[in-house]
Order: sequence, then C-alpha cells, then structure tokens
Amino acid sequence: MTHFSNESSMAKEKLTRKLTIRLTEAEYHRLEKESATTTCPRPSSYARRLLMGKPVVIRYRNSSMDAFMEEIILLKQELNNIGQNFNQAVKKLHTLQLIPEFRGWLQQYSNGLKDLEQKTQQIQSRINEMSEKWLQE
Repeated sequence: MTHFSNESSMAKEKLTRKLTIRLTEAEYHRLEKESATTTCPRPSSYARRLLMGKPVVIRYRNSSMDAFMEEIILLKQELNNIGQNFNQAVKKLHTLQLIPEFRGWLQQYSNGLKDLEQKTQQIQSRINEMSEKWLQE
C-alpha cells in the first residue's frame, strides 16, 4: 500500500467537521463501486481524498487474464497427467528389457521422457511466474 506524506498527518489530525451530502441510490452505488477499486478502505475516505484533490491509488486487475489463467491451469494439470502416464509406461517397459527388441525402443522412450520432463519443468516454471503476476494484479 502506498502512503503519501500528507496521509500520515491526516490520520493524526482528528476529523471534527462534518459535511453531509445527499446522493441518489445510483450515485452512492457508483461511489461504493469506484472506491472498492482503490486502496481507500471506505467510500467516505475515497470521497474525502477526491474532494481535497489528493491522489487516489487505484488497484487494477487485468480481467482478460482470468480466463487465460483458468485455461492454463487446466493445461498444466493435463500436462502433469501426461507426464505421469508416460513415466509409468517407461517404468513398465524397464521390466521388459530382457527382450532384445525392446532395448532400443526403451532407450528411445527413456530419452523422450527426459525431454518431456525438461519441457514440463520449463512450462510449469513459466506458468508459476505468470500466476504470481496475475495474483498480484
């Protein structure tokens, strides 16, 4: 949360004067909605800052990323499942390595598993970075 130099003096100074204004239901809902997107805890503090011409810190969240992140999380889960299935298949093949024809095939799929694990790690790392950024917005 950003603090302004006047904010600390404003917090120390007791608010003794009252200003009453009347708003329509729609105006009040708009004030509530707009103040909810800021760091001001209440509509009254938001309105006070606006009235006094003080800066208001607005929180912004890129909602277009929400659907993307939901999709990417599902893809991450699917990728994990594919990797697990692949790993189980390779382990099973290791039990069959006594048959000469399977040795070459087993080596090929072992290499494929290593590649898959490396790519999965890269993708998961990137997804985690994007998730952290998305959650901060």
